[in-house]
Amino acid sequence: MIAAADGNGGGRERETGPQHLVRHHNNGLAYYQFEDLLAFPEVIHGVFTRLGGVSPAPFATLNASLAVGDDPDRVVTNRDRLCQTLGLNLQAAVMPQLVHGTRVTIVTEEHRGRGAMDRDGLPATDVLITNRPGVPLLMTFADCVPILLYDPLRRAIGLAHGGWKGSLHGVARSAVRAMQEAYGCRPANVIAAVGPAVGPCCYQVRDDVWAVGQAVFPASSTVFRPQGDDTWHLDLWTTTRHWLAQAGVGHIAAADWCTACHTDEFFSHRGENGKTGRFGVVLALR
Repeated sequence: MIAAADGNGGGRERETGPQHLVRHHNNGLAYYQFEDLLAFPEVIHGVFTRLGGVSPAPFATLNASLAVGDDPDRVVTNRDRLCQTLGLNLQAAVMPQLVHGTRVTIVTEEHRGRGAMDRDGLPATDVLITNRPGVPLLMTFADCVPILLYDPLRRAIGLAHGGWKGSLHGVARSAVRAMQEAYGCRPANVIAAVGPAVGPCCYQVRDDVWAVGQAVFPASSTVFRPQGDDTWHLDLWTTTRHWLAQAGVGHIAAADWCTACHTDEFFSHRGENGKTGRFGVVLALR
């Protein structure tokens, strides 16, 4: 374990995690940061675990979602804790109403606080982008893919939520293209950090999901892996990298770390039979 003095996260203890990730402990919370983004002090980010909150089982303990049946006051307390850990103000944060799609919302100062204290998040949105400092983007996950984007030249960020439908239909590409259109970002300059999500080892799907994927990916693709029992395993990691590469992203740092295999650290809808919380991911410009 290494003492951490960097201000991009406030961690007091720091240790090496899975590839591209550094693990921090601060005020009882455990969270991860990408080495690739720590090189830019103007970016504040954190991929939080399930550890360090106030929620009881089955949401134990740092559940950040109001949509799973947890007590709202506890959820807001948890959200406030993770924002404070990064030196951010929850009341300035922006959250969406996730629908597992590809829709993008451009976040400005007028959105400050939207969805942070209640369920009135930006409607039907799975991608948030902004170039406004001090407006944190906050999303929640429990197997879906967290995608953090940063263009250091245009000083613009994006946070995307890759559910299976959104992932197959290119939510990662949609996020990059939106940053191009809104802020003039060149994809070759964009850094993409792909956080923990359910892996191909654990994500079993049936023919309905496979049929959607076959309309997008060729039969030779490794996105779906047949299991010999009329089911398939979907590889969201490969899918996400595919769309980021298609968009022309110049730097991709993927954790390739399965949430369903690590329910000691992360909430997992698949690994916990649907009754669980959601961990928070935060991205902001200082």
